Amino acid sequence: MKIIFMGTPDFSVGTLEALVKAGHEVVLAVTQPDKPKGRGKAVSFSPVKEAAHVYGIPVFQPRRIREPEAISELRKYEADVMVVVAFGQILPKEVLEMTRYGCINVHASLLPKYRGAAPIQWAVIHGEAVSGVTTMQMDEGLDTGDMIQKTEVTLDAKETGGSLHDKLAAAGAALCVETLEKIENGTAEFTKQGESPTAYARTLDKKIGNIDWNRPAIEIERLIRGLNPWPSAYTMWDGKMMKLWDAEAAEEDTGLEPGTIVRVDKTAFYVQTGKGELKILALQIPGKKRMETDAFLRGYHLEEGFVFGSQE
Repeated sequence: MKIIFMGTPDFSVGTLEALVKAGHEVVLAVTQPDKPKGRGKAVSFSPVKEAAHVYGIPVFQPRRIREPEAISELRKYEADVMVVVAFGQILPKEVLEMTRYGCINVHASLLPKYRGAAPIQWAVIHGEAVSGVTTMQMDEGLDTGDMIQKTEVTLDAKETGGSLHDKLAAAGAALCVETLEKIENGTAEFTKQGESPTAYARTLDKKIGNIDWNRPAIEIERLIRGLNPWPSAYTMWDGKMMKLWDAEAAEEDTGLEPGTIVRVDKTAFYVQTGKGELKILALQIPGKKRMETDAFLRGYHLEEGFVFGSQE
Protein backbone atom coordinates (compact mmCIF):
# COMPACT_ATOMS: atom_id res chain seq x y z
CA MET A 1 0.00 0.00 0.00
CA LYS A 2 0.94 3.63 -0.42
CA ILE A 3 1.33 4.96 3.10
CA ILE A 4 1.68 8.36 4.69
CA PHE A 5 3.38 7.75 8.03
CA MET A 6 2.88 10.14 10.94
CA GLY A 7 5.06 9.89 14.03
CA THR A 8 7.70 11.72 16.01
CA PRO A 9 9.55 9.96 18.90
CA ASP A 10 11.64 6.80 19.17
CA PHE A 11 8.51 4.73 19.77
CA SER A 12 7.38 5.46 16.21
CA VAL A 13 10.56 4.46 14.42
CA GLY A 14 10.20 0.69 14.68
CA THR A 15 6.82 0.79 12.97
CA LEU A 16 8.12 2.98 10.15
CA GLU A 17 11.01 0.59 9.56
CA ALA A 18 8.71 -2.45 9.70
CA LEU A 19 6.41 -0.97 7.06
CA VAL A 20 9.33 -0.33 4.71
CA LYS A 21 10.73 -3.85 5.24
CA ALA A 22 7.29 -5.36 4.64
CA GLY A 23 7.33 -3.88 1.15
CA HIS A 24 4.90 -1.01 1.61
CA GLU A 25 5.55 2.24 -0.22
CA VAL A 26 5.93 4.93 2.44
CA VAL A 27 5.46 8.02 0.29
CA LEU A 28 5.76 10.61 3.08
CA ALA A 29 6.82 10.86 6.72
CA VAL A 30 5.02 13.54 8.70
CA THR A 31 6.66 14.59 11.95
CA GLN A 32 6.86 17.49 14.37
CA PRO A 33 9.00 20.55 13.47
CA ASP A 34 12.68 20.58 14.41
CA LYS A 35 13.43 21.93 17.88
CA PRO A 36 16.50 23.49 19.50
CA LYS A 37 18.06 21.15 22.04
CA GLY A 38 20.68 21.41 24.76
CA ARG A 39 22.65 24.37 26.01
CA GLY A 40 23.86 25.28 22.55
CA LYS A 41 20.30 25.23 21.18
CA ALA A 42 21.44 23.22 18.16
CA VAL A 43 18.58 22.13 15.93
CA SER A 44 17.48 18.58 16.70
CA PHE A 45 15.64 16.31 14.27
CA SER A 46 12.92 13.99 15.52
CA PRO A 47 13.81 10.26 15.49
CA VAL A 48 11.23 9.73 12.73
CA LYS A 49 12.84 12.39 10.54
CA GLU A 50 16.24 10.79 11.01
CA ALA A 51 14.85 7.36 10.10
CA ALA A 52 13.03 8.77 7.07
CA HIS A 53 16.29 10.21 5.75
CA VAL A 54 17.93 6.79 6.04
CA TYR A 55 15.23 5.26 3.84
CA GLY A 56 15.00 8.20 1.42
CA ILE A 57 11.44 9.06 2.46
CA PRO A 58 10.30 12.67 1.94
CA VAL A 59 9.59 14.52 5.20
CA PHE A 60 6.83 17.03 5.95
CA GLN A 61 6.87 19.03 9.21
CA PRO A 62 3.73 21.15 9.56
CA ARG A 63 3.42 23.35 12.63
CA ARG A 64 -0.33 22.69 12.57
CA ILE A 65 -1.62 19.68 10.66
CA ARG A 66 -5.10 21.20 10.47
CA GLU A 67 -4.02 24.24 8.44
CA PRO A 68 -5.38 24.25 4.86
CA GLU A 69 -1.87 24.31 3.41
CA ALA A 70 -0.91 21.19 5.35
CA ILE A 71 -4.06 19.33 4.30
CA SER A 72 -3.46 20.25 0.67
CA GLU A 73 0.10 18.92 0.92
CA LEU A 74 -1.10 15.56 2.22
CA ARG A 75 -3.59 15.20 -0.62
CA LYS A 76 -0.82 15.40 -3.21
CA TYR A 77 0.48 11.96 -2.27
CA GLU A 78 -2.77 10.06 -2.98
CA ALA A 79 -2.00 7.51 -0.29
CA ASP A 80 -4.12 4.43 0.45
CA VAL A 81 -3.82 4.80 4.22
CA MET A 82 -2.21 6.89 6.93
CA VAL A 83 -0.42 5.16 9.80
CA VAL A 84 -0.16 7.26 12.96
CA VAL A 85 2.19 6.38 15.83
CA ALA A 86 2.70 9.02 18.54
CA PHE A 87 2.59 11.91 16.08
CA GLY A 88 1.85 14.59 18.66
CA GLN A 89 -0.97 16.58 17.01
CA ILE A 90 -4.73 15.99 16.88
CA LEU A 91 -5.88 15.17 13.35
CA PRO A 92 -8.90 16.96 11.90
CA LYS A 93 -11.76 15.14 10.18
CA GLU A 94 -10.45 16.11 6.74
CA VAL A 95 -7.23 14.19 7.41
CA LEU A 96 -8.93 11.26 9.12
CA GLU A 97 -11.13 10.68 6.06
CA MET A 98 -8.65 11.63 3.35
CA THR A 99 -7.47 8.16 2.32
CA ARG A 100 -9.29 5.00 1.26
CA TYR A 101 -8.56 3.20 4.54
CA GLY A 102 -8.46 6.24 6.80
CA CYS A 103 -5.95 6.60 9.64
CA ILE A 104 -4.68 3.55 11.50
CA ASN A 105 -3.16 4.23 14.90
CA VAL A 106 -0.76 2.12 16.94
CA HIS A 107 -1.50 2.84 20.61
CA ALA A 108 0.67 1.59 23.48
CA SER A 109 -2.05 0.11 25.71
CA LEU A 110 -4.79 -2.47 25.66
CA LEU A 111 -7.61 -0.10 24.80
CA PRO A 112 -9.89 1.12 26.19
CA LYS A 113 -7.38 1.16 29.07
CA TYR A 114 -4.98 4.06 29.25
CA ARG A 115 -6.16 6.38 26.54
CA GLY A 116 -3.85 9.36 26.39
CA ALA A 117 -0.30 10.53 25.90
CA ALA A 118 1.64 8.42 28.43
CA PRO A 119 0.08 4.94 28.62
CA ILE A 120 3.40 3.14 29.00
CA GLN A 121 4.56 4.91 32.15
CA TRP A 122 1.14 4.89 33.80
CA ALA A 123 0.84 1.14 33.31
CA VAL A 124 4.03 0.68 35.35
CA ILE A 125 3.09 3.29 37.96
CA HIS A 126 -0.30 1.65 38.51
CA GLY A 127 1.19 -1.82 38.89
CA GLU A 128 -0.35 -3.46 35.82
CA ALA A 129 0.74 -7.08 35.33
CA VAL A 130 -0.02 -6.98 31.61
CA SER A 131 0.06 -4.19 29.05
CA GLY A 132 0.15 -4.29 25.27
CA VAL A 133 -0.56 -2.56 21.99
CA THR A 134 -3.79 -1.89 20.11
CA THR A 135 -4.23 -0.99 16.46
CA MET A 136 -7.22 1.27 15.97
CA GLN A 137 -9.21 3.06 13.26
CA MET A 138 -8.87 6.68 14.34
CA ASP A 139 -11.88 8.93 14.82
CA GLU A 140 -12.21 12.49 16.13
CA GLY A 141 -12.04 11.41 19.79
CA LEU A 142 -8.90 10.91 21.85
CA ASP A 143 -7.99 7.23 21.36
CA THR A 144 -11.66 6.27 21.07
CA GLY A 145 -11.77 4.74 17.59
CA ASP A 146 -12.72 1.17 16.68
CA MET A 147 -10.16 -1.41 17.76
CA ILE A 148 -8.74 -3.76 15.13
CA GLN A 149 -6.11 -5.94 16.81
CA LYS A 150 -4.33 -6.28 20.15
CA THR A 151 -1.19 -7.95 21.40
CA GLU A 152 -0.33 -8.44 25.08
CA VAL A 153 3.00 -7.92 26.83
CA THR A 154 3.65 -9.17 30.38
CA LEU A 155 5.48 -6.78 32.69
CA ASP A 156 8.53 -8.03 34.58
CA ALA A 157 8.83 -7.45 38.32
CA LYS A 158 11.48 -4.78 37.65
CA GLU A 159 9.86 -3.32 34.52
CA THR A 160 10.65 0.34 33.93
CA GLY A 161 9.02 2.89 31.71
CA GLY A 162 12.03 2.57 29.41
CA SER A 163 12.08 -1.21 29.17
CA LEU A 164 8.32 -1.43 28.58
CA HIS A 165 8.61 1.30 25.93
CA ASP A 166 11.04 -0.85 23.97
CA LYS A 167 8.92 -3.98 24.27
CA LEU A 168 5.75 -2.23 23.15
CA ALA A 169 7.49 -0.44 20.29
CA ALA A 170 8.62 -3.78 18.87
CA ALA A 171 5.21 -5.38 19.46
CA GLY A 172 3.43 -2.43 17.85
CA ALA A 173 5.60 -2.54 14.75
CA ALA A 174 4.81 -6.20 14.11
CA LEU A 175 1.12 -5.73 14.87
CA CYS A 176 0.79 -2.78 12.49
CA VAL A 177 2.15 -4.78 9.57
CA GLU A 178 -0.29 -7.60 10.37
CA THR A 179 -3.20 -5.17 10.70
CA LEU A 180 -2.53 -3.53 7.33
CA GLU A 181 -2.43 -6.94 5.69
CA LYS A 182 -5.86 -7.74 7.12
CA ILE A 183 -7.24 -4.36 6.06
CA GLU A 184 -5.94 -4.82 2.53
CA ASN A 185 -7.35 -8.34 2.11
CA GLY A 186 -10.67 -7.45 3.74
CA THR A 187 -10.36 -9.69 6.83
CA ALA A 188 -9.90 -6.97 9.46
CA GLU A 189 -12.55 -6.87 12.18
CA PHE A 190 -13.45 -3.59 13.87
CA THR A 191 -14.69 -3.52 17.48
CA LYS A 192 -16.26 -0.57 19.27
CA GLN A 193 -14.60 0.55 22.49
CA GLY A 194 -16.45 0.65 25.78
CA GLU A 195 -15.83 3.03 28.63
CA SER A 196 -12.25 3.17 29.84
CA PRO A 197 -11.68 1.48 33.23
CA THR A 198 -8.62 3.65 33.86
CA ALA A 199 -7.96 7.35 34.20
CA TYR A 200 -6.72 9.29 31.18
CA ALA A 201 -2.97 8.68 30.83
CA ARG A 202 -2.04 12.32 31.08
CA THR A 203 1.24 13.75 29.83
CA LEU A 204 4.17 13.41 32.18
CA ASP A 205 6.06 16.37 33.58
CA LYS A 206 8.92 16.71 36.05
CA LYS A 207 6.64 17.61 38.96
CA ILE A 208 5.05 14.17 38.96
CA GLY A 209 8.40 12.72 40.01
CA ASN A 210 8.45 14.60 43.34
CA ILE A 211 8.06 11.73 45.81
CA ASP A 212 5.30 11.98 48.39
CA TRP A 213 6.71 9.88 51.23
CA ASN A 214 3.23 9.58 52.73
CA ARG A 215 2.39 7.13 49.96
CA PRO A 216 2.95 3.38 50.53
CA ALA A 217 6.39 2.02 49.74
CA ILE A 218 5.03 -0.22 46.98
CA GLU A 219 3.51 2.78 45.17
CA ILE A 220 6.71 4.82 45.43
CA GLU A 221 8.73 1.89 44.10
CA ARG A 222 6.43 1.67 41.06
CA LEU A 223 6.70 5.44 40.54
CA ILE A 224 10.48 5.15 40.48
CA ARG A 225 10.32 2.42 37.84
CA GLY A 226 7.61 4.09 35.79
CA LEU A 227 9.49 7.38 35.53
CA ASN A 228 12.77 5.70 34.59
CA PRO A 229 14.41 7.04 32.42
CA TRP A 230 12.28 10.20 32.18
CA PRO A 231 11.30 12.40 33.92
CA SER A 232 12.63 10.44 36.95
CA ALA A 233 11.46 10.26 40.55
CA TYR A 234 13.26 12.47 43.04
CA THR A 235 13.41 13.79 46.58
CA MET A 236 15.38 16.55 48.33
CA TRP A 237 18.56 15.89 50.29
CA ASP A 238 20.83 18.58 51.78
CA GLY A 239 19.26 21.17 49.48
CA LYS A 240 19.95 19.03 46.41
CA MET A 241 17.67 17.00 44.17
CA MET A 242 18.37 13.31 44.61
CA LYS A 243 17.01 11.18 41.78
CA LEU A 244 16.07 7.62 42.74
CA TRP A 245 16.57 4.97 40.07
CA ASP A 246 16.06 1.64 41.83
CA ALA A 247 14.43 0.57 45.08
CA GLU A 248 12.70 -2.29 46.86
CA ALA A 249 9.57 -2.08 49.01
CA ALA A 250 9.37 -3.84 52.38
CA GLU A 251 6.48 -4.22 54.80
CA GLU A 252 8.37 -3.16 57.96
CA ASP A 253 6.99 -0.10 59.74
CA THR A 254 8.83 1.92 62.37
CA GLY A 255 6.18 4.47 63.22
CA LEU A 256 8.58 7.25 62.24
CA GLU A 257 7.58 10.23 60.12
CA PRO A 258 7.31 9.33 56.42
CA GLY A 259 10.50 10.31 54.60
CA THR A 260 12.73 9.51 57.57
CA ILE A 261 15.94 7.54 57.02
CA VAL A 262 15.40 4.54 59.28
CA ARG A 263 18.85 2.96 58.94
CA VAL A 264 21.94 2.93 56.76
CA ASP A 265 24.15 -0.07 56.01
CA LYS A 266 27.06 -0.59 53.63
CA THR A 267 24.94 -1.27 50.54
CA ALA A 268 21.73 0.71 50.95
CA PHE A 269 19.62 2.99 53.10
CA TYR A 270 16.02 2.54 54.18
CA VAL A 271 13.29 5.20 54.23
CA GLN A 272 10.01 5.08 56.14
CA THR A 273 6.98 5.69 53.93
CA GLY A 274 3.29 6.00 54.66
CA LYS A 275 3.19 2.20 54.70
CA GLY A 276 6.35 0.13 54.82
CA GLU A 277 9.98 0.93 54.19
CA LEU A 278 11.74 1.66 50.90
CA LYS A 279 15.23 0.29 50.36
CA ILE A 280 17.15 2.62 48.02
CA LEU A 281 19.44 0.71 45.65
CA ALA A 282 20.49 3.27 43.00
CA LEU A 283 20.44 7.05 42.85
CA GLN A 284 21.91 10.20 41.34
CA ILE A 285 22.79 13.64 42.68
CA PRO A 286 23.51 16.83 40.66
CA GLY A 287 26.79 16.74 38.76
CA LYS A 288 27.18 12.97 39.15
CA LYS A 289 26.20 9.97 37.09
CA ARG A 290 23.73 7.38 38.26
CA MET A 291 25.35 5.12 40.84
CA GLU A 292 24.57 2.16 43.03
CA THR A 293 23.83 3.17 46.61
CA ASP A 294 26.87 1.36 47.98
CA ALA A 295 29.10 3.56 45.80
CA PHE A 296 27.26 6.67 46.94
CA LEU A 297 27.68 5.74 50.61
CA ARG A 298 31.43 5.37 50.18
CA GLY A 299 31.65 9.06 49.30
CA TYR A 300 28.77 10.66 51.20
CA HIS A 301 27.40 10.41 54.72
CA LEU A 302 23.71 9.94 55.44
CA GLU A 303 22.32 10.46 58.92
CA GLU A 304 19.69 8.17 60.34
CA GLY A 305 16.73 10.35 61.30
CA PHE A 306 17.12 12.74 58.35
CA VAL A 307 13.76 13.49 56.74
CA PHE A 308 13.71 13.63 52.94
CA GLY A 309 11.70 16.36 51.28
CA SER A 310 11.76 18.64 54.31
CA GLN A 311 14.17 21.11 52.72
CA GLU A 312 12.28 21.82 49.47
